[in-house]
Amino acid sequence: MAEENSKYFKIKIITPNRLFYEGEAEMVEFNTTEGEMGVYKHHIPMTVILKPGVLTITGEEVKKAALHSGFVEITGDSVTILAEIIEWPDEIDGDRANAAMERAQDRLSKKESGIDIARAETALLRAVARINTIK
Repeated sequence: MAEENSKYFKIKIITPNRLFYEGEAEMVEFNTTEGEMGVYKHHIPMTVILKPGVLTITGEEVKKAALHSGFVEITGDSVTILAEIIEWPDEIDGDRANAAMERAQDRLSKKESGIDIARAETALLRAVARINTIK
């Protein structure tokens, strides 16, 4: 358990389907709509919107997950992530992620009318997050 003088803080990651992770971390890193962010204990309180990318939890070991969307609540001694979708590396199908990346890149490069550009860009970011998580 995190002690007052410890450099660790509590982290909890919740999805609609499960408690994905609960533990302690020295640092957690993720992508937000405003850019990349790293959080240590005693970070100023805030709430941020997540953007697809690799979530890195640094503690006694480093854990990585593909985080696709959600919100983060940061307090001085805890971080709570409410994620729509998040996956550990062993939950990711690399071939499927590569195929999704190629489809999204293809849609974006063709620039055809009727293509939802924002949706294709988000699909590309999710695929890249999955690929970077399993590297």
